[in-house]
Amino acid sequence: MSSQASWIAVLVTIAIVMLYEAWFAYAQRRSPQKLARAAHATLREDWFDAISEQPGSEILAVQTLRNSLMSASMVASTTVLGLMGAITLSASSLAESFGAGEGMAGVFTPRLVAELVLMTLLFAALVASAMSVRYYNHVGFVGGMPVASEARRRWHGVGRAHLRRAGVLYSWSVRNLVLVVPALAFILHPLAGPIAAVAVTLVLLSFDQVKVRD
Repeated sequence: MSSQASWIAVLVTIAIVMLYEAWFAYAQRRSPQKLARAAHATLREDWFDAISEQPGSEILAVQTLRNSLMSASMVASTTVLGLMGAITLSASSLAESFGAGEGMAGVFTPRLVAELVLMTLLFAALVASAMSVRYYNHVGFVGGMPVASEARRRWHGVGRAHLRRAGVLYSWSVRNLVLVVPALAFILHPLAGPIAAVAVTLVLLSFDQVKVRD
């Protein structure tokens, strides 16, 4: 496949994902209640409010938060392994290009762009999942306080806000892992990049919408 065709393919792949994310940001600002991320964030806040009104629910709260914390920890661990593999892959490509005596123009190829996008998404997923673990850990301390205690009432607002933030960060980490697919597809074959980008955006479109059944 020619270099020009590869450049077109990588730019189309990135453009499809960026256009969807731009639409999502616009839709979230205009009608957040229709999108799963905002609805789930509100759900977590309502859960924390409800469980904070039930004496004896401290153990249930801690167990539920621990499950969420473990999920975020698994995403972080998986992302670390993927990031290490991506770095190794890109280092090999750069070493081969520099070893062949090519300049920066020769090194900066469509494949390298896809690899850099891949590493950026994995790094963003790692940071988001790690911060999600941090916030879930903080909420666990609040949720474990006796419901009727003064300390629980004093920290309720912080726990509620941290729970919302932890959930949003977790959703971003998972989302970034899904967005890795088009970059990986392009690395396997340039034409597979745009096809994978369309497929991923259609999947995300389904997941991002709130579906309520009567």
